[in-house]
Amino acid sequence: NGSATSIDDLCHSVTKYGLYGLDYIGIRYKVENFLRTVALGMVPSKPWSTKLSAYGGYLVVKSNGDIVCYHLYNDDDFKDYLFNNTKLDTPDPRRHDFGYLYKENSEYYINLNLQIRFMK
Repeated sequence: NGSATSIDDLCHSVTKYGLYGLDYIGIRYKVENFLRTVALGMVPSKPWSTKLSAYGGYLVVKSNGDIVCYHLYNDDDFKDYLFNNTKLDTPDPRRHDFGYLYKENSEYYINLNLQIRFMK
């Protein structure tokens, strides 16, 4: 219905509506791996080479100032952290120049923008 922004809520929604023929665990697995890939190097501005940009580990500074370091051997913990601490957000369309129709080569398009953010 468009009201879910937490990753967990979205996974439950996908499961509820039977999309993609996966159960909650299957959807969560795919989303966790996607979040990990984004956090470690995949960007929308270039084709994904499957190579990670951070191999030794990943530092996270929590809102209370604590620093957590995830190593490759903590991969499941890192994916859990991302799953539980990120949400989807739509930025201001005027500031980021999206959300309008445009025509290119006799075809109509619309620019969309969705961001993955850490929850506060």
